[in-house]
Amino acid sequence: MSSNGVTDVGSENSEKNNTKTKTNTMKESKGETVSSEKKEPIDGNEGNGGEDTEQKDKKKKKKKPAKKEEKKDTKDTKKGGPSKKMLSLMKENLQKLNEEEEKFKREEEERIEREEEAERQRLERLRIEQEKKDRKKQKDKERKERLKKEGKLLNAKQKADKQRAQASLAAAIRDGQIVVGRQKPKSEKKVKSGDKSSVKPLESQGSEEQTDSLPKEDEESDEESEASDLDVKDDWEELSEGDLGEDKEEVKTPKKEKEVVKRSESITKPIKELTIKDEKLEKFSDGEPPKRQFRSPVVCVLGHVDTGKTKLLDYIRKSHVQDGEAGGITQQIGATFVPPSAIEEQTKGVKATQKKDLLLPGLLIIDTPGHESFSNLRSRGSSLCDIAILVIDIMHGLEPQTIESIELLKARKTPFIVALNKIDRLYEWRSNPRKDVEDVIGSQVQNTKLEFTKRVKEVIVELAQQSINAALYYENYDFRSYVSLVPTSASSGDGMGNLIALLISLTQSMMAKKVAFDPINLDATVLEVKAIPGLGTTIDVILVNGKLREGDKIVLAGHEGPFVTHIRSILMPQPLKELRIKSPYQELKIVYGSMGVKIAGHDLDKAIAGLQLLVAENETQIEEHKNYIWSQFGKAMKAIKCSDKGVYVQASTLGSLEALLEFLKTSKIPYCGVRIGPVVKRDVMKASIMLESSPDHAVILAFDVRIERDAQELADHLGVKIFSAEIIYHLFDRFTAYKEELRKQRRDQNKNLAVFPCKLRILPNCVFNTRDPIVVGVSIEDGLIIPGTPLAVPSKANIEIGRITTIEINHKAVEIARKGQEVCIKIENFGGDAPKLYGRHFDHTDLLMSRLTRESIDVVKEYFRDDLQKSDWQLMIELKKIFEII
Repeated sequence: MSSNGVTDVGSENSEKNNTKTKTNTMKESKGETVSSEKKEPIDGNEGNGGEDTEQKDKKKKKKKPAKKEEKKDTKDTKKGGPSKKMLSLMKENLQKLNEEEEKFKREEEERIEREEEAERQRLERLRIEQEKKDRKKQKDKERKERLKKEGKLLNAKQKADKQRAQASLAAAIRDGQIVVGRQKPKSEKKVKSGDKSSVKPLESQGSEEQTDSLPKEDEESDEESEASDLDVKDDWEELSEGDLGEDKEEVKTPKKEKEVVKRSESITKPIKELTIKDEKLEKFSDGEPPKRQFRSPVVCVLGHVDTGKTKLLDYIRKSHVQDGEAGGITQQIGATFVPPSAIEEQTKGVKATQKKDLLLPGLLIIDTPGHESFSNLRSRGSSLCDIAILVIDIMHGLEPQTIESIELLKARKTPFIVALNKIDRLYEWRSNPRKDVEDVIGSQVQNTKLEFTKRVKEVIVELAQQSINAALYYENYDFRSYVSLVPTSASSGDGMGNLIALLISLTQSMMAKKVAFDPINLDATVLEVKAIPGLGTTIDVILVNGKLREGDKIVLAGHEGPFVTHIRSILMPQPLKELRIKSPYQELKIVYGSMGVKIAGHDLDKAIAGLQLLVAENETQIEEHKNYIWSQFGKAMKAIKCSDKGVYVQASTLGSLEALLEFLKTSKIPYCGVRIGPVVKRDVMKASIMLESSPDHAVILAFDVRIERDAQELADHLGVKIFSAEIIYHLFDRFTAYKEELRKQRRDQNKNLAVFPCKLRILPNCVFNTRDPIVVGVSIEDGLIIPGTPLAVPSKANIEIGRITTIEINHKAVEIARKGQEVCIKIENFGGDAPKLYGRHFDHTDLLMSRLTRESIDVVKEYFRDDLQKSDWQLMIELKKIFEII
């Protein structure tokens, strides 16, 4: 065979082999198995002998470059196919994938198992809860059936009726009324849980239900007995919350009998409480007072006008008393009782370290006016109180009435705390009334903190100037030496809880003796005397200590001397209602201090407010009390002194009347008569007496009272003016405006009669006309001139030269000219005398003076007094001597 044929056959064989190799490689890659190396092409003619071999060798020798190219091609094919290293990596990757897949399967199986287990547990819990609910329902059903058999099961309406009855009874006991108690059955005996004899019958009663075999059943029976215990408690505990609960004693059970008695305690307890409360109610029915350790402290609120005193109390009461006051100004003393429940509500947010357990029965807070005119009411309020709250506006510091209040407190040695009010007005203040004010201050932004610190320091310095050491309450470690400052806001409520908590803490710890309840010694003061429609004239009384009963004989100071009357009824406002605000009253048979009450009785219109109320049990005591009150009454009557000429004053209460009279005194307005009550025809007749002697004072000043229609008609007919207002300052302003109007009218009427004193010197180079009218320039050496002033020449035998008709300065007419000015005047002749000539009758060397008369001097004194200065009056005295006026 030719070499070409061999080559062709070899090439064909090689191509076939190559095709097989590729096929095998693809198959291996599909089955994820690859051959380790690529086989060489196989010659198909290996078995033909040596010829073929020789020819092949020759061919190889001849074509060495072709072999090199083939080797290169072989290398290229090797590079294109997978190597051993790559195959091993691929195997490892496959192995890892298999392992991860197995791991994922295992985790998925475990997760499913866990979920199934959790679901089983949840279903088990639900089953247990459902069983518990079923058991509880069954117990409730059994309990209701048992109560139904016993007749104790009540429907909603019956429960509501019972609660209302119990609440009213509890309120009556708390307020100190005589309550007829439920009589205790004679056969009923007191049961003690520690007594074996009492345990046995109780055990026998419960023997049907009691089983000792299983502890669970014991627990269930205990729950049943506790449920019945709660039912009985609901009926009786409301009666004893304030007064009856204090005397309960703990029931001690011997240790040996503890297990035996365990079940019976819950049954014994309500029976024991029933017995105790029956005894208590019997005590009240006998009229005995409740045992009290403390009375309610009397707290007085003082401060300057508009510092927020009434607003402070409004926040505590959750009311709007200030909105109902005329102009928002407190003009009478008001008393408010704050019960323990309100105190606890207000002090919820206060830190536990600053709170004490409440032992007081409440607080009696007195609100006093802050205006200057009401110093008598502030004085009256501060003399009553045990502790005071001095309200200071943090934005303004100490003000005049604040300083006056401090002096009152120092004079009476009354302890007080300072409420730094209106902290919400600090820039960027963020309020939180539910938190302690110390924490609220700490939560403010830095600028607000700095402003607060600065203003507090200013107040502390101002108080130090009044000889008072002060510090913020949470920085005060010596309450006896330093006055506590409590930052408050009556508007937002910040610090209000801290203020009340500090009041309670100080009164219970440092003033325990002072606020101790004393049922024997009566201490009561009449605050106001006021007429109430339907009740007649009543008196508002602050009962600080002791007790008052309906029907007691009381001795009071009156305008005509001490008098005796009986208490017809005792009325008390609802808790957190002010005494002076119209509201429904509770009528009591007996009342204990401290409390603000309204008393109705006979002849109370004669009573004077501000003095003590005394109770007399026999005739001897009546005389003793009268003598004591007479001395006090004498001092009070000195304050009300009427003059012969003056206005007629009426007010609704004596306190406001005193304030108005004090204001009239400082304003130098005399008063000829006073009365409490509405303006009637009789008052107009009394005021009309002034029409003859002093028409200016034929006026009735009616402060906060009603004016009857017939009285107004009579006043219009007679010419008596009646001014009425609800604010004392408005009343004064109206009367002042009326007087000013009268004065202006009288001035206009007497303008031509008034002559002002003057000394004039003629300027020789300013004589413009020498004969009627004389026009000259003058220099005013003393006094003053107005148009109409008559002039005379004392050096020429008091010759009268005429009247000034016009006055000019720089060619402009003026109405008045005073000492030191140079003016041009025109003098015209008056009367029937011949006109006087300048140069013949007088010249520039003569002084011109105003021609005074007795009548002109009197007119100036009466109507133009304020127009003259001190030097003018001295000149008038000099001219009186020159003109020889007596």
